[in-house]
Amino acid sequence: MIIQTEYFSYKQAMKYMGFNSYDSLREVIKLGLPVIEFGKSKRISKSAIDKFMQDHTARKYSKSEVISND
Repeated sequence: MIIQTEYFSYKQAMKYMGFNSYDSLREVIKLGLPVIEFGKSKRISKSAIDKFMQDHTARKYSKSEVISND
């Protein structure tokens, strides 16, 4: 039986986000990724990660959009 969880440990969250260092995860937390704390345990919601990443997705511009001929 495979159990899929909504709440990740820091290590699982890093893997899900494609990070190789805790520094990257800490930076994202500083930028507003919510962390759930109970006792000494800390968890990050998968849906919170998905929302955070969607909200912080940068729009790519084509060269013609960047160069203005006004």
